[in-house]
Amino acid sequence: MPSPPPLQYGAYYHIFNRGTNRESIFVEERNYYFFMQRYAKYIEPVAFTHAYCLLNNHFHSLILTKTPEEQEAYHETLKVLETFRVLEPSQQFSNLFNSYAKAFNKVYDRTGSLFEHPFHRVQVETDAYFTYLVTYIHQNPQLHGLVSDFRDWPFSSYRAILSEQPTRVQRDVVLDWFGGRKGFLDSHGVRVDLQPLASLTLEDPKGLGDL
Repeated sequence: MPSPPPLQYGAYYHIFNRGTNRESIFVEERNYYFFMQRYAKYIEPVAFTHAYCLLNNHFHSLILTKTPEEQEAYHETLKVLETFRVLEPSQQFSNLFNSYAKAFNKVYDRTGSLFEHPFHRVQVETDAYFTYLVTYIHQNPQLHGLVSDFRDWPFSSYRAILSEQPTRVQRDVVLDWFGGRKGFLDSHGVRVDLQPLASLTLEDPKGLGDL
């Protein structure tokens, strides 16, 4: 299988990946929080996150990669002494997976790859696809039968977008995209049609339950 092209600067992507052989990548609650800490370290410098969801053996995120100028602006907010250098988004995701896998393997006394390689990515090039993905990503826990109501799943950006608490998620952008809070809620009240993603993601529409 040929390697996918590297992530471009200033482009929207649906990023997703799962454990090797469908193995769990999160086995305890603390694993989810540790992954998000690593995510903030490696991905925040190179991308804006609009939606995400972590499940027991895979995850999804919808991002906008930063331009070199936006990376530099972010670097300046950190007020660190390190000299700025442009980072490659693809390499940062690889660093994220490697960092998390190394820690996970040490804690659970395992060896070998934890994530599928290369990680999966689909460029988001239409407004309709962006809108669809936000809802799809948030509904994932219910689609997979992990909870009876995806709104109860604690490891996604759904609550953060509706909350007024500080968040790294692009809350205002997402709410504006849906025409406000009501539009966001209305969109999430309808079960997404999985067919548009059948050939693009890890999902098997026939293997998922009803919303």
